[in-house]
Amino acid sequence: MNEISIPPLVPAATAGNLTNLIAERAWFEPERVIMSRPLGDGWQPVTAREVEEEIRATAKGLIAAGVQIGDRVAIMARTRYEWTILDFATWFAGAAVVPIYDTSSAEQIDWILNDSHSVAIIVETPALAELVKTVQPAHTRHMWTMTDDVLTVLREAGKHIGDDEIDRRRNAITPASLATLIYTSGTTGKPKGVQLSHSNFLAECGNVVQGASELFLKPGGSTLLFLPVAHVFGRMVQIGAITAGLHLAHCSDPVGRLPIDLGTFKPTFVLAVPRIFEKIYNGAEAKAEAAGKGKIFRKAADTAIAYSEALDKKHMSPVLKLKHGLFDKLVYSKIRAGMGGRVEAAISGGAPLGVRLGHFYRGIGISVLEGYGLTETTAGATLNLHGAHRVGSVGRPIPGTSIKIAEDGEVLIRGPIVMDGYWQNPAANDEVFDSERWFKSGDLGKLDDDGFLYIVGRKKEIIVTAGGKNVAPAVLEDRLRAHPLVSQCVVVGDNQPFIAALVTVDPDALKVWITNNKKDGASLSDLVSDPDLIAVIQTAVDEANKAVSKAESIRKFTILPTDFTIAGGHLTAKLSVKRHVVAKEFAKEIDALFTK
Repeated sequence: MNEISIPPLVPAATAGNLTNLIAERAWFEPERVIMSRPLGDGWQPVTAREVEEEIRATAKGLIAAGVQIGDRVAIMARTRYEWTILDFATWFAGAAVVPIYDTSSAEQIDWILNDSHSVAIIVETPALAELVKTVQPAHTRHMWTMTDDVLTVLREAGKHIGDDEIDRRRNAITPASLATLIYTSGTTGKPKGVQLSHSNFLAECGNVVQGASELFLKPGGSTLLFLPVAHVFGRMVQIGAITAGLHLAHCSDPVGRLPIDLGTFKPTFVLAVPRIFEKIYNGAEAKAEAAGKGKIFRKAADTAIAYSEALDKKHMSPVLKLKHGLFDKLVYSKIRAGMGGRVEAAISGGAPLGVRLGHFYRGIGISVLEGYGLTETTAGATLNLHGAHRVGSVGRPIPGTSIKIAEDGEVLIRGPIVMDGYWQNPAANDEVFDSERWFKSGDLGKLDDDGFLYIVGRKKEIIVTAGGKNVAPAVLEDRLRAHPLVSQCVVVGDNQPFIAALVTVDPDALKVWITNNKKDGASLSDLVSDPDLIAVIQTAVDEANKAVSKAESIRKFTILPTDFTIAGGHLTAKLSVKRHVVAKEFAKEIDALFTK
């Protein structure tokens, strides 16, 4: 199979816009709790009526400041309750939202504010306000700060604006109107502004909600959003939750607060990038190892994987069932408790999760439903569902979407979820759309006989060795990251005689390893050439190499004395590695792999 189309469950919108999602919910179910906001160590429930009232009051403040229909308003903040209110308030005011990651540099902020011609910006903290001031253009006339009680400030400023003005502006927005301008995370070159319309999000979220109704429409269902709402993946789930009336809460500090917030809010499903699931798994293994129960954990993991594989084969031996029940009490229940205790499923996107982890999580009672999409496709273009789940794939097209595999293996996408185009960039549009309006994803994939998509690599990241062998680095990198000690890795070898890799070590896992191996006082810099650590990483490399041919296998590697971080410029906000940055910064180390 090289092409598949799934009929829509929700037809393309011919009228209305995203503001209707809130207005209609408040009209038909005013007392339904659709959000919770942080309150001390707990949560304050907020009804649909209260949410709409707060959004309208905030929109009036934006209008009082001079925001016009069709203007762009930037939001630069971590994921939090105010982000969602301001997002919808901007639409109620008739404008479009331009997200900016809170980790962005002054140069990136300068580019986005000028390219989008944003008339205002809302930042999270005074520190971000000071950063923006260094590049704030004259046309960005207003700046507000969330931590300075921005919602109250805007409410007070807009008291004299009537509801009739809000309704006039809402009615002026059509499905084709610009809803948001999201700048691509920029792993290469200058970020491009992706134009997503109200109809793009209505098609995406409507069809995802109906297609994954067991998640979004589950009675008593809830989700804790901790990925950046500035990214299209988090934004889609935010709007999808509003579409479904799903109980939504936000965690603004995944590093410091996520375990606490999961424990108090207790969501029924979450969404995350694969790195989050890898860290949960590796953390559980490291904890077991520190307690002298490493062997038990590994047996439990193997049993969970075997159990999930048996579900696919529809044959479960009594012995496997018994072992699974035992490990559920000893191991699996503790992992589920760490995620709040009620999580039954998760949506994973942004990068491949890997077959092993996919089976592991399903085996412990949490189905990780992998999906695939891009900013240009309003997030998910494909998604695994409970009734159509194939571990290792990224699922079938979401309803209303078509997927085709080009002759060179590139994944092509068409449907109402595909962007209108890049902002003021016709040359870039010509590059990514063919004559039949298929969007060229830049990813390589294959469809199986049942229409499940498998991503096998990135077209531009294919490494061609000196011997002419084409190597997709993602396969090796996913396998390598599965090891508890490995944080990140980058496979290299373009125009070289063999394949090699740069490897970074997970700081938390390293602490446990140092203790267990009696290397107290040693730093990562001391250990990069330590024979014992090298031997452990070699086992991870050997395991990764089992997935490829000898010509594609990693022959040499080097352990770097630092991890890749967003702050260091090595990772995007969705934790994708910026290969060109890594290649430039560690050019000497890469060169040494092929010359020594």
